[in-house]
Formats: sequence, C-alpha cells, structure tokens
Amino acid sequence: MEIKLDFVRKRSEFGRPCSFSDYLAEVTADIPPDPSLADNFIPQDPVDFAFQEGPVMALHEVNTERVQVSIKGVNHVEGGWPQHIDPKNSELTSRYREEVEREDVYTRSVQRLGSLVEHCIRQNNAIDIYEEYFEEEEEEDEEEEHPSAKTITVIRDPNTTKRMATHLSWHPDANRAVAVAYCSLDFQDSRKDMSFDSYIWDLEKPYSPELTLKPSSPLVTLEYNSKDWHHVLGGCYNGQIAYWDTRKGGLPMEMTPVEFSHRDPVYGACWLPSRTGTECFSGSTDGQVLWWDIRKMSQPSEKLILDITKEDELKKALGASALDFAPTMPTKFLVGTEQGTIISCNRDAKTPPEKIAHLFHGHLGAVYCVTRNPFFPKVFLSVGDWTARIWTEELMDSSSIMETKYHTPYLLDGCWSPVKPAVFFTAKSDGTLDIWDFLFHQKEPSLSLKVSNDPLLSLRSQDNGRILGCGTRLGVVSLLEISPGLSTMRKNEKTLTSTMFEREARREKVLQEKHRERLVREQERARARPEEQEDPQEVFQKAREDFFSIIKAERRRRGQEDSEE
Repeated sequence: MEIKLDFVRKRSEFGRPCSFSDYLAEVTADIPPDPSLADNFIPQDPVDFAFQEGPVMALHEVNTERVQVSIKGVNHVEGGWPQHIDPKNSELTSRYREEVEREDVYTRSVQRLGSLVEHCIRQNNAIDIYEEYFEEEEEEDEEEEHPSAKTITVIRDPNTTKRMATHLSWHPDANRAVAVAYCSLDFQDSRKDMSFDSYIWDLEKPYSPELTLKPSSPLVTLEYNSKDWHHVLGGCYNGQIAYWDTRKGGLPMEMTPVEFSHRDPVYGACWLPSRTGTECFSGSTDGQVLWWDIRKMSQPSEKLILDITKEDELKKALGASALDFAPTMPTKFLVGTEQGTIISCNRDAKTPPEKIAHLFHGHLGAVYCVTRNPFFPKVFLSVGDWTARIWTEELMDSSSIMETKYHTPYLLDGCWSPVKPAVFFTAKSDGTLDIWDFLFHQKEPSLSLKVSNDPLLSLRSQDNGRILGCGTRLGVVSLLEISPGLSTMRKNEKTLTSTMFEREARREKVLQEKHRERLVREQERARARPEEQEDPQEVFQKAREDFFSIIKAERRRRGQEDSEE
C-alpha cells in the first residue's frame, strides 16, 4: 500500500521567511478587571507569567522516494583463446602465441599500435604531472618542528595477575593488529592464578583482544609470518616451539616435542623466506639454534651449538638471549648471548664449527637485542648492559664503530627506525624511551620520553615509522605516535648516513692498527728487558692504595656537598 499526499500552494507563499521591523507599541487587546472573579482565585505572591504574541507555525513531514542500492561484482576470466586452447596449459598457450606472432596481421597491428603508444609515452615524458614544486620549502618547515611523541593507545593485560609484555609483532597487513607475548621471566615465579595466554589485539578495539592464544607454556616471543599473515610463530618458556593459524582459533596447530625442543626459554624465533613459507629457526639460552619446518615439527631439521671454541660441545656453548635475521641476507644471522658476545653465523658453511663465522665483543652483560639496519644490512645495532652499540661486519675483530653514552639504568631493548637510516630507539629499565638520531646528536638522544614508571622490556616500530609499541613489566603496551621530523626521511639522508658509517669505520680501523702496533712494541720491550718486570704483589698493592684513595676523595666531596646544602 502506497501512502501519498499532494499539497499544492504557490511558491511565493510557501516557505516565506518572517519579516521583522521596528515600530511603536500598540494595544491589540484590552481586558478590564472584573472584581467578581477574584473570589474564585487564591492570591499568590509573587506570580510569574510569560506570554508571547507570535504567528502559529506548522510542522510537516514528507517521505521522499528511497534509492535502491545494489552491490555487484565482476568476475574477470582470461579470455580471447580459441576453444581448443586451455588457458591453464602453458605449453598450448605458448605454442599458440608463437603461431600468432608469425602472422602478418599481428605484425601490422603491433606497428599501428606502437606509434600510438609511443605518442602517449612522449607526452608523459614531456611533463611530470606529479612534480613537487615546493618540496624544499616543506622540508624547511619540517626541520623547524621540535621532536615530540604522544601516546595514542594503551593496551593492558586483561588478567588479574599481571605479567611482562616480553615481545611485540605487528600484523604484516598495514599493521592493523599487534601480537603481544605475555610471560613472567622472574626466576621461580609461582604466583597463583597466573595465566599462560597471550593475545592478538585489534588497534580499533584495544579494550578486548581479537584472539586469545592458548599455549601449554607462557610465550616469550611471537612473530607473524610475512608470507602467510595467518601463521604466527611462538617460542615458549619451557623451550617448545608452537605455531597458530589465526583462522582456526587460539589453540596451537602443532608444537615441538619436549625431548627435541630447547631446554631453556626461547628468546628468539624468526621465519625464513623459503618458497613454502613454512621454515623457521629459534634460539635459546641453552646454547642451541634449531631450524624447523611447521609441516613436520616432530624434530628439528638442523641444529647449531653456539660453542665459540668450535669444539661443538653443548656444555661450552653460550646462551642465546637475542636473535636477528634479515631477508636481504638469507644465509646469515646474528645471535646475542648472555655473556655479552655477539656471534655472526653463516648457515651455508659445511661444518657446524665453521658456521660460527665471527665474534664481536664489547658488552659487559647480556645482549638483549641485536638487529640489522634496514638500509645497510652490514651495519647492526646491539643493546645490552648500559649502552647501545653500532657495529659493522666489515671490521670483524674490532670494537663497535659508534655507541651511546653509559646510562644509569639498564637498556633492555632497541630497534631501528624503518624509514630513517640513522634513527633508532632504546628502552630503559626506568621506563624511559630514548630516540636517537646520530646524524644530528651522538652524545644525547634527540627525544627522551617517560612512558611508564615500570621498566620497558620490548620495542617494535610499524613499517611507516610513525607508530612505536612499548611493552612494560606489568604487561601494559603503549602505542606512541612519533613526530614527522623523526619519522620522515629527508633529502640525501641515506647518503649522509652511509658517509657517516664509512667515516667511523675508517676511524676505528686506524685506531685498531695503532693499538696493534703498541702491543707489538710493548712485547718487544718485555723481551729485551725481562729482568725489569714489575712484581705482581707491588702492582696489586699500588692498585689497592689508588682505589681506597679514590673512595676517600669521593666521600669527602659528598660530605662537602651535604654541608653546603
């Protein structure tokens, strides 16, 4: 049934606005008082009464015709082939294509279309419609902007018993989600009601997890597969490796057997860029690096013992506390150890001892992070003890080419900026995030931001370099938005960074050669005058006296400062 009403009126009278004008007051009505009506009312003091003389308005509603919207799709199928040619058969299609190319009609058609295409190409080359005319002015404006960062989202552990956010991994599809591994790394932490679950969070709904991952042991690390977005790899606290298919729920698809897994927590797990996209490898503090294929996780496909003495003995192996793999160098990977040594490994070597290619010494404590520069793969960053250091594989037996100052709190994680080659981030145990830009400042960070009162344990930046995720000891993940000056590459920045790294590498090489020459001279002097060697007891006594004198001087200085206050 269709309800329809036709309302006809002149346009001059329809919707005419009110016309107001100023004129003197006039009496429109005069009602004299009637004393006889006073008995019907009860006097009230005061009395407020409002009235208004105005035109009576009418409200009308009109139903318009609704537009019918339909959603349609187009299915494109490869066509143009004769009926006796199967488009899926490459041999038939290539044979038919060769026959067509030998015909005169094909040659004439290509010549006729070639002139048209050439004309269009010449037009495109004549004028660049996307040319930036004011690019330099925009860069100048950006340089004037002060470095800053702001918190845009906070994700909290939904469990009552809080755990550490030990690792973050962004979804490869436009970073729409983030996988967070939750685990307590405290020794023999036996709190009741501690959950083993880790979560995948949708950034548009940060108050409830999109998917709950339910492993048999808490997860220390989580990684998305860049080739197959639905596969997530996890390393457990008990040493097992598990993987999930997010389309099939939160239970793991398969886990490695305990007898063939690591013996300690898995601090690093990475996907390998294989043809099938199913290969991965893991590292643990038990001193082993194991390679896996998720299609067959009953036992590892390959094993490497991190024995730097190259005797291939597990009891002499160094524990792996960090792992890094870059797709640009498919046969090499870096391992950071608990002893402060960084090991550069080559998987293509013939024997296991030869796979340990080079060693880098410099940290006094465990290496919590090691990662290659996304623009210069031979340059890598390491974070440990109180400093962050930058190394190059071109100098194998030397120290780091660049380093930050020694901080009072520990440095627990770090990562490079994916868009600026000289910018990297470090997380400290006092809850502070430092953003370094070595092109402008090497003594102090460009921006130091207090993110939390708890230690920051994990860092991971999105591919665009604008959003940075920070995980704390209590399981709080803060997403920070970095200012454009720290997340936009400027003109010639990559060239300047490359020049800086090369200059520092040459400087370190010169210092290394001078150090070797000095050692050689000292050895020659020691051989020439063996009788003048110092007594070890005298050296120890002198060092002891110097140490206590420094302590007393420091106490006197502090006492004077307290008295002045």
